[in-house]
Amino acid sequence: MDALRRIVRGLRLTARDAERTAGVSGAQLFVLQALSEKKAASLSALAARTCTDQSSVSVVVSRLVEGGLVERAASELDARRIELSLTAAGRRLVRRTPEPTQTRLLAGLQRMGAPELASLREGLEAIVSAIGAGDDTAEMFFNDEVAPKRRRARR
Repeated sequence: MDALRRIVRGLRLTARDAERTAGVSGAQLFVLQALSEKKAASLSALAARTCTDQSSVSVVVSRLVEGGLVERAASELDARRIELSLTAAGRRLVRRTPEPTQTRLLAGLQRMGAPELASLREGLEAIVSAIGAGDDTAEMFFNDEVAPKRRRARR
């Protein structure tokens, strides 16, 4: 139980810090961090990179686009595809914020072997079932509707 508390606390503190210092939610910071590593060829690619579903990441990306932190552009290779990348403001925000706990959590999971991951998944599914949350939608961590701070127009 203590390990679970430490994980949730780390996620909550990162999310709270992101809201306080950068004006974005923890989920938004996680997506920004993922895009800072490499632009995404599509929402599906970004969803895969963040280990979430396309509809969840789409909501987060829309908020980031509205806030001027992410831009959508037609792919140079295939104009039918939309690529996602950070704007200059998005890059500055990522540089001045600490790496999200979600990023470190994902990296830790990726270092685990298949048997460890299978055991972890089985154990977590048993807990989900025990607390009656089996039918709940798995949204991104701390995807609270915090709108990114808008850039001020220069005069």
